[in-house]
Amino acid sequence: MNQKLPNATLALVLAIISYVACCLSYGIGGIVLSIIALVLANKDRKTYLLKPENYDNYSQVKTARILAIIALVLSVLIIVSSLGALLFFGSIEGLQNWAEDIQRQQIQAAQ
Repeated sequence: MNQKLPNATLALVLAIISYVACCLSYGIGGIVLSIIALVLANKDRKTYLLKPENYDNYSQVKTARILAIIALVLSVLIIVSSLGALLFFGSIEGLQNWAEDIQRQQIQAAQ
């Protein structure tokens, strides 16, 4: 009888949460959770490669790795774009002023 890899489900859950968290926390939460998911998935991958005939849920590990990598890349892109916007506008207040100017222009164009 085959057994389950010990961290496969946890890695998959963390990878899914990191995918969502990358957009909700300016990328910071996504990076943390996706790195943890990758570590757990890689640990199970090594376990599986030692004796593949003993385990039957390796597809969960592969899915967790893919989702964690996607979440990690998205998180890094979000952080880089956020820092770029802050550098371009000088501060959060500068970004807010720019957004308000765009809104005013749209309102004036609609009238």
